[in-house]
Amino acid sequence: MAKRKVTNLTEVALITCVVQKGLADTINSSLLEVGVQGSTVHMGVGTGVRERLGILGVAVDVEREVISVMVPVDQTDRIFERIFLAGRLDTPGMGYIYVTPLLQAATYIPPNLLISD
Repeated sequence: MAKRKVTNLTEVALITCVVQKGLADTINSSLLEVGVQGSTVHMGVGTGVRERLGILGVAVDVEREVISVMVPVDQTDRIFERIFLAGRLDTPGMGYIYVTPLLQAATYIPPNLLISD
């Protein structure tokens, strides 16, 4: 049996975007066009002033989609902008996006992509 080893990724960041329900597919399609292989999408529920803005006090939809994608630090700005535009985040109430630096991350990396020390 082959020896198992953790390959730590150190120059990565996590981009997280919270958008209106139904926009995650649009954002993921946009990411695939620029070579991002995958992201994680999950549902969330927001609270705040917008839930009370419905007609006659009827709550508006507060369900959100949360997209998370781990990217190399040197590509963060390019991918951040791509998500921002695809999610129409320049429109009030559409959502928000932020970047979190990651100290350590790990996943499978094909041996042909690893740089030998």
